[in-house]
Amino acid sequence: MPKNKIDFDSVREIGLTLPGVEAATMHGSPALKLRGALLACIPTHGSAEPDSIVVRVDPGNRAELLAEAPDAYYLPDHYVEYNAVLVRLSRVNRDVLKDLLRMAHKFLMRKATSRTAARKTRKRKPRA
Repeated sequence: MPKNKIDFDSVREIGLTLPGVEAATMHGSPALKLRGALLACIPTHGSAEPDSIVVRVDPGNRAELLAEAPDAYYLPDHYVEYNAVLVRLSRVNRDVLKDLLRMAHKFLMRKATSRTAARKTRKRKPRA
């Protein structure tokens, strides 16, 4: 295998450098999770192309990725309802993959922070 070939081992190696990210599985397939939330995985749905990954992203970022590089990013109907985009690993390099996984990490951290803030706000409300 050529050294520069991107596969899920590359995804795992890069992803595990991010704070709080752990190797896991999703539907029996290799995945990366942040505090139990999916960050990236090998897709198991039949609409995904071989040698692809699913990466969690903000919907606005997803639209930008799809518009800027439709040869690298795609979105089958099955994944439309998820905050995710599919990535053709043969169309990205390690630097792009690093940026994408950082984007996913930042997205999940923001989601976790907003959930925590919402819980604290609910707890502070006085009871009638």
